[in-house]
Amino acid sequence: MYYTKPELRRTDEHSSLIKWYLSFQKGNCPDLEFLEVNTKLDSKDCELPVCIQALQMACPKLKTFRMLNVRPLHKTMRNGADSPSGFPLLEELCIATTSYSYMTDKDLWDILFGSTRLRVLDLRGCSRITPYGLTLLPCLELECLFWGQYFSSNVGLPSPKKGLHTVTQKWSRTLQQLDIANQLFAEEDLETAMSHLAHGTEADTLRSLNLSGTRITPPALRPVIGQMTALSYLNLSSCRYLPRGLKRIYRGQEDIRQLLDKLE
Repeated sequence: MYYTKPELRRTDEHSSLIKWYLSFQKGNCPDLEFLEVNTKLDSKDCELPVCIQALQMACPKLKTFRMLNVRPLHKTMRNGADSPSGFPLLEELCIATTSYSYMTDKDLWDILFGSTRLRVLDLRGCSRITPYGLTLLPCLELECLFWGQYFSSNVGLPSPKKGLHTVTQKWSRTLQQLDIANQLFAEEDLETAMSHLAHGTEADTLRSLNLSGTRITPPALRPVIGQMTALSYLNLSSCRYLPRGLKRIYRGQEDIRQLLDKLE
């Protein structure tokens, strides 16, 4: 069964977010397991100061943490104290946004340094996060990585990025869903990354792959399609390095198998 990405829907006002933050500063929620913060899609002021250390100490049992369409501004505690264990039970972190994200590798590490049980990581729109930052994370059995840059101002820039192969190598055994839409990694890097997925994953593990807007090439696609027998969703729309007629969304194993024949 697929994990369903949370929608960037219209909900709370910015003033409500500030009240939410202040309530955590004053209180303690030792049994809280689910926390979602969401704001309007058209909000012009969606920045929210968040002290991650305070939240980690207030909510040590948190399992799901979502901040949708919010730009968290990380603040430190006045006494300089750090949470000794972070979020040890966290299984899902979502920091998806429709606008510019301040999230850096260090910010991500400050949240996840103790989250060895993480299964779902949603970083849509977080253009500052790098492959190096992801490979440092302590979670070894990540199942879903959503890293598409749908709303990033960097989309369309010609400079190729590198390092994706280190990410797929790290989680090649466990990834079930991977979304790197509009991430402009170099062709060679993509080919190596797909090879890690094809040879490091069980045939029935990877089920969804979004490569829309990337520099994926036919040689890079062949091993993944040929090896991944459970792959049932493949997005190749706007992939300019593929032949005409192949740049679309494929659903179902039969549809994807037919694509393999065309790539031969």
